[in-house]
Amino acid sequence: MAKKSFFVTGTDTGVGKTMVSAAILESAKAEGKRTLAMKPIASGCEVTADGLRNEDALALQKAITEPLAYDLINPVALEPAIAPHVAAAQAGRTVTAQRLIGFCRGLQIRPADLLLVEGAGGWRVPLNDRETYAALPRELGMPVILVVALKLGCINHALLTAEAIRADGLEVAGWVANRVESEPMTCEQETLNYLLTHLGAPCLGVLPWLESADPVVLSGYLKIDPLFEN
Repeated sequence: MAKKSFFVTGTDTGVGKTMVSAAILESAKAEGKRTLAMKPIASGCEVTADGLRNEDALALQKAITEPLAYDLINPVALEPAIAPHVAAAQAGRTVTAQRLIGFCRGLQIRPADLLLVEGAGGWRVPLNDRETYAALPRELGMPVILVVALKLGCINHALLTAEAIRADGLEVAGWVANRVESEPMTCEQETLNYLLTHLGAPCLGVLPWLESADPVVLSGYLKIDPLFEN
């Protein structure tokens, strides 16, 4: 069974959850830990000879140490690059939290030191008309890693997301600041200082913007020890 399992969410879509997840996996690999990861539902998949494939899920597959078939990493693959609940409806499929939870539990029972489950978009992204993605980590009791994109408005987004996570009874196990633009945001250090003081969780790292993002390089900017302390 995976010794440590975390759900990775972001302050919004496009904040770099996959790159951060892959960097955490690479950092754990460098410490000799066995790793697993999954992205239970992914929209924006490409049609290939092997079926629908998602770029983010493939990045996770490349970063983990334990071999996993693609369908175990991304069991629900959807072609349109839109919100998952809309993409599922367009494909004539129904996505429920219980179904995704079942996929996650299937990986949790596999031997590993670390399992990362990457969400889609932010904390309250809908799965259907009744459920949001938050139902998955809430049911699993899974601590959360929050990815914060360093841009205007990120303090508000980060604090609100952390507040929602805790209101759902879950722990913010750590957060990662990610530079998503080539030019640093105005007053970046002041923003970081505020988040360090007010988020109430360990900062696992501040990732630089790279023209060609490389999880191995980015892993050098992370300190993942807090994830394994308890």
